[in-house]
Amino acid sequence: MPLSMPVLESERLILRLGDPKDIDSIIHYFTVNQAYLQPFEPQRPDNFLTPGYWAAELEARRQDAVQKRSLKLFIFEQAAPAVVIGAINLNNMIWGVFQAATLGYSLAAAKQRQGYMSEAGSQLIRYGFEVLNLHRIMANYMPHNQRSANVLKRLGFEIEGTAKDYLFINGGWQDHVLTSRINPDWRLNHS
Repeated sequence: MPLSMPVLESERLILRLGDPKDIDSIIHYFTVNQAYLQPFEPQRPDNFLTPGYWAAELEARRQDAVQKRSLKLFIFEQAAPAVVIGAINLNNMIWGVFQAATLGYSLAAAKQRQGYMSEAGSQLIRYGFEVLNLHRIMANYMPHNQRSANVLKRLGFEIEGTAKDYLFINGGWQDHVLTSRINPDWRLNHS
């Protein structure tokens, strides 16, 4: 059964897939926050900040959502529903005996320390557990990224260990602290 295209709303936020009309706002978000996000993200292709890249990327994201491979949403404020302020994803959805995904996120530098990521994370985790019936959501952060550690702790993630040279981030292999949260209400015969 294909995944419906969710629009998740909270008191202050809207989380949804990007549409072609969002391309300028998406490019603006990544341009303005490029220096801030760079230490925490993989290297981007040369055409990353172009409309052509994002037209193809948004279609790929829609297909991944339909096929239940990932769910990559943008974060908007209720007060400004056309301005991207962040991104939050359930990546690498694996079904069968695993029933898991990996949480990833980013937030504009100007929107830090306002509780937005905890609010967005709560909405996406609830969707992942209640609608998708994932058993496990994992999230990983670099040991020096205390803000991310704090967000994950607030969201109920537990540390499971550390992986050496785990991801190739910002031009080099980076250690990561591995965390997860288990769905206490997982159902075997969820349709």
